[in-house]
Amino acid sequence: MVAVQSSAWGPTGHRVVGLIAERHLSNKARKNIEKVLGNETLAEVSTYMDFIRSDKKYRHLNNKHYCTIPDGKTYEEVGPAENGDVVVQINKLLKELKTKTFSEENEAFALKCLVHLIGDVHQPLHVGNGTDRGGNDVKVEYFWQPSNLHRVWDSGIIDQQKYSYTEYCDWIDHASEQEIEEWQNSPLMDWVKESVSYREQVYNIPDDRKLSYRYNYNNIDVVNLRLLQAGIRLAGVLNSIYG
Repeated sequence: MVAVQSSAWGPTGHRVVGLIAERHLSNKARKNIEKVLGNETLAEVSTYMDFIRSDKKYRHLNNKHYCTIPDGKTYEEVGPAENGDVVVQINKLLKELKTKTFSEENEAFALKCLVHLIGDVHQPLHVGNGTDRGGNDVKVEYFWQPSNLHRVWDSGIIDQQKYSYTEYCDWIDHASEQEIEEWQNSPLMDWVKESVSYREQVYNIPDDRKLSYRYNYNNIDVVNLRLLQAGIRLAGVLNSIYG
């Protein structure tokens, strides 16, 4: 597997996921998480795992932001990469946070990583097809500027809405009780399969690879759904651990 250099969701997207999760925490979970994170919120720590990429100490975590499932295959058929992936890492962090036995640093570090990676696995191009580094090698022109497909999905479509992350949350955080129950009861592998299910739509780009208003129009609903699902599911996981 070739390393993906881009991060899933830009800062705005990750903070949206974190803030939505905060809004759906139980009171007990909120208080217990505050004891771990101190003055930092879930929204504020959501970008931490990208922030530490510049430190060589954490280079071994670079391949934990994504997984690879070739077209026509399932994760179960392919299995995890030799050095792990986002699925392996999320399961590892869940176990550590429940047992309070940490392989790296401490509880705050593990929690920050979990917040980030649950966001990552909901970005469709972080479940890559194994041929183009999660869309990084698909060069496009986005609103008349050079870019690549991965960057468009990380931040381009989100930033094009011109919202702060709090405004973005106000816009999309309207899941029904039934949706919340369904999403929070779905297992991790369902989240992965969902990301794969959007692959055809993600790669549906014009031959000239010039993306602008129409591509945004075609895909904003998927972007918003994945951000919302990530936040709701993160809240469910944290309520289970800390509530």
